[in-house]
Formats: sequence, C-alpha cells, structure tokens
Amino acid sequence: MIATLNLNGKPVEFKEGQSILEVASDHAVRIPTLCHMKDQNPTAACRICLVDVKGMRNPIAACATQAQNGMEIWTDTEEIRTLRRINIELLLADGQHDCLLCECSGQCALQDLAYEYQVDQRKFEGRKQRRPIDESNPFIVRDHDKCILCGRCVHACQDVQVNGTIHFGFRGADAKIITAFDQPLGNSNCVFCGECVQACPTGALTEKKSRHTGRSWEIKKVRTTCPYCGVGCQQWLHVRDGKIIKVTGVEDAEPNQGRLCVKGRFGYDFINSPERLTTPLIREGENFREASWDEALDLVADRFKEIIQAHGPDALAGVSCARSFNEDSYQMQKLFRAALQTNNIDHCART
Repeated sequence: MIATLNLNGKPVEFKEGQSILEVASDHAVRIPTLCHMKDQNPTAACRICLVDVKGMRNPIAACATQAQNGMEIWTDTEEIRTLRRINIELLLADGQHDCLLCECSGQCALQDLAYEYQVDQRKFEGRKQRRPIDESNPFIVRDHDKCILCGRCVHACQDVQVNGTIHFGFRGADAKIITAFDQPLGNSNCVFCGECVQACPTGALTEKKSRHTGRSWEIKKVRTTCPYCGVGCQQWLHVRDGKIIKVTGVEDAEPNQGRLCVKGRFGYDFINSPERLTTPLIREGENFREASWDEALDLVADRFKEIIQAHGPDALAGVSCARSFNEDSYQMQKLFRAALQTNNIDHCART
C-alpha cells in the first residue's frame, strides 16, 4: 500500500513497512549510517542516522523506525548534525583510530564521517588499555581497538553467510565481538569466507595478504567473474601496478550479492606466483626443456593419436582445472566427448 510523508519539507510516497532510512534512500536523500546493512534487521548501534520527527520528544534512529503516513521528518538540522558529531566523537574516543597507519585509511566510513562533520578534537576519554591484535587466522587480522561495535560483521557471519562464528560478547566498556568462548579467530569454526572483512566499515577487520600493499587511492578496481566454479560470482579485482592485491565481492550484483567463498576472495596467489609456468615444457629424460606452443601441441596431439590407435579412445582421460573459466571447461569436455570420442572427462572442483 502506498502512503505519504513529508521529508525535509517535500511530500514523498513510500510503501508501508519501509524504514525512514529506506524511504530517504529511495528519494535520494542521504542519511549517514555506520551499522546499517541492506536486507538485515536494524541494530541502531551507531546512532549516526538520527533524524527529527515532528511530535516525537527526541531524535530517533532512521534505520530502526518504520515510516508512518503523515510523518514530518527532518534529516539535516543543526541539532541533528551536532548529535551526529558527538556520536562520532564518542566512537573515536573508544579506540585507537590512528588513521596515518591504518590499512583502511581512505576507505573507512568512520574516517569519512569524521571529516564530513569536522570532528577536529577529542572531547571524551575512552578506554586506554589496548587490546592485542589477533593474527591467528591465516587470512584475517582483527584489531579490537578499531572496532565500533556496529554489528555489521555479526550480520555478515550470522545472517548472510550463516556460519555462526562471531557474535557480541561481554557488556559495558568490556563489550566486543567474540568467537565461542572468546577464542582467537584462528581457533574458531571460521571458514575464512571473509564476508566480515567486507562488511566492516573501519580497520577492525583487514585482509592479512593485502596489508601494506597499497592505499585505496593507488588502487584500480576491475570487475570480473570468479573462475572457480559455475556460480558466476561477480568480483572486484583491486589492482596496483598490474598486480592483484585484493578481491572483494560486487555489492548488488547477481548472483552473489557481494558474497564470496574462501577461494573466490583469497585464492588469487597463483596469478603472480613465481612457480607458475610461462612457457610449455617438454620432458627429455629426467629434465625439461622449453618449447613453443606449436611444438608442444603437436606433440600432445601425436601422442593422443598413437594411444587411441593402440588402445582405443577410453585409454584417454581429462581433468579440467577449477581455475579455468566455464567456457574453457565446456571446450575441454567437448574436445574429449566429440573429438576424442570418450566420456572420461572430469573437473577437479567436483572432488
């Protein structure tokens, strides 16, 4: 059902059940937020999306308030900007947000908001005792002192990927995101999908392999399709100087909606591996020698013909590589079934 409210002095239509944040987004009115995740239940943890609603005693969180017919909403008053600034100052006070050294400088939502709202001084005293950095996971680094308890990583783990590895723990000043029994991430049931890293709006969760490889403004993003299986997940390749230094999922893109598995997100080392072959090799005795593609392909074709003539086509078998594109795997099975006349063809991802 379509209803109407007043947004910053203008009447706008919305669907019943939408939050104020969703209505504003539909009408190109930006309300800043750090904790909101699309299609997830709101946590209202960051308190950055505060708005004024006529008739309500205090400003309310736009992400956690359903729009009502006839509402009058103001999203950017001087009072609202002051409250947002105070909340940003509180988040900065409770942690160690050393932007000069942080891996996420230039792509940190908290840093962007601190700049936008001109938070140029610290008025509050936060927790002074530093928590140790957790580097036990082979792919992910956790820095609790940069965590703002927004809960996005918990949503990503519990509700998006449904792994159930992390959740909120403890209370008050001791509150933090923990694994079961507050064990290091490397000792947990983490499956290394990295969805929590992509969801994190600060430098609390970073990718171990991509640390110190380039700042955000030095990196070019290239969209591609993950080659590991037939799902067709959409990826952003983060490239610096012709080398892939990180991979992230493309938000709002089918079919993965930003999600990636451990292989899709972290399995790119082989591209620039010094052990990767760059030219065909032909064995001669116990050694290999470099050869041209024409020579190597002619040799393989001749050996195939000899084997088929001596033992029949079922003496041959092929395995397609999961690092190849789907089109390559299709051509591989077509080669064996149509040209070589055997069904002995498999794919290593099946195992």
